[in-house]
Amino acid sequence: MKLPNGVTGFYNAKHNKPPKIDEKQFKQICFNLISNNGGEVLDFKESQVATKFFDVEAKVFNKHLHILLNVHYPFMAFALDVEYGKITFINEPELFKHFNSFYNVLETKELNAPVILRLGSKNTVLQNDNELNSDELEQIAYWKPLRIGEIIFNCWD
Repeated sequence: MKLPNGVTGFYNAKHNKPPKIDEKQFKQICFNLISNNGGEVLDFKESQVATKFFDVEAKVFNKHLHILLNVHYPFMAFALDVEYGKITFINEPELFKHFNSFYNVLETKELNAPVILRLGSKNTVLQNDNELNSDELEQIAYWKPLRIGEIIFNCWD
């Protein structure tokens, strides 16, 4: 998977500003899809300063889970637990079918893929396929995420 410029929420100039996901549309899609499948939205957390994703906590298909969406790109994931700096990603085939027409739903194989860093004397270089800007690469060097999902759904401030 190629990580696009701004996916982390960090950028260095106005011309590098990443796109924004329509929060209102995302809320509407979540509430409709969850309720139409006999579920309930328990909480909707907007992106905060440190989090670069929306977090919808829901109960659906007799499961308690989180639906995550990056605030800049239509990258979605499902998780059992979402704690500061620690997300337990899961595959949820039923929800995948419903959300995949709206967003790029990532599977655990992609999310848990290792971050490959080359540590140099001056710079840490991300070896994974990416278009990230220098501010993002600095954040990655500082936070040292282990999985791709930690870059897309980060809690960095």
